Amino acid sequence: MKPFAIAPLSKAKLQKYARLHQKKFRDQEGLFLAEGLRTVRELCLNLPGEEMLVALLVREGESEVARFAQPWKGKLFSISEKECSRIAETATSQGIFGVFRQQPSPDPAAKTLLAKSVRSLIVVLDEVQDPGNVGTILRTAVWFGADAIVCSSGTADRYNAKAVRSCAGSIYAINHYGVDRLDLELRRFQDQGFCIVGSSLEGKDFREFSSWPEKQVLVIGNEANGISEAVRAVADRLVRIPHGGTSVRVESLNASVSAAILMERLTLS
Repeated sequence: MKPFAIAPLSKAKLQKYARLHQKKFRDQEGLFLAEGLRTVRELCLNLPGEEMLVALLVREGESEVARFAQPWKGKLFSISEKECSRIAETATSQGIFGVFRQQPSPDPAAKTLLAKSVRSLIVVLDEVQDPGNVGTILRTAVWFGADAIVCSSGTADRYNAKAVRSCAGSIYAINHYGVDRLDLELRRFQDQGFCIVGSSLEGKDFREFSSWPEKQVLVIGNEANGISEAVRAVADRLVRIPHGGTSVRVESLNASVSAAILMERLTLS
């Protein structure tokens, strides 16, 4: 592949993009920042539209980008080592960044269309605090064919840099949005025929259920406190994952691990 000229990034754009590490500026601009070759490459290869990519930023001297950046060379800019350190969040940056547009929130008509699906799984995050868990659950939901991710206002931002890395470029592969009142959103799903399944240590062993409804909402709660009382009051089923062995040696599973086990049970059993 022949080398091509890369324009330097302006100081104004550098300042704008560096601010995207803060949620209020991400929301204000409707943008997010991704870092690392794998994450940026997967996002670029799975763009819902070319307009969703705003800019590719490459540290001077990086050659890896030439393998996939040719189609977007009009949006490609070079940054110095010092500029790279201003944008990088990881300790050992690969020197490759992408600035992308956030996925637009679905309008009420799109939500209604989703609810009319014959077989459907919605994954809900109730105050999940770790962005790494949020990103991992999002990617797992894509794997198991979920239709959407819904997040409470207290759940970690899906566009946090750690969440974006953890979902490894899957952020465009599924509808996702946040709500202020999770209990009201769950009742809306119930009105559309969904069964609300909450993950809880006080729930029934999931092996006690011989069948699962066609339309389900799986709620994963806070890492320390589980699902909230408001959500518990709405849930149709509370389920727990049984442990193996003769005794319990740990209090609970990681939220993303629990989510993966329950998604497998709800979709493949």
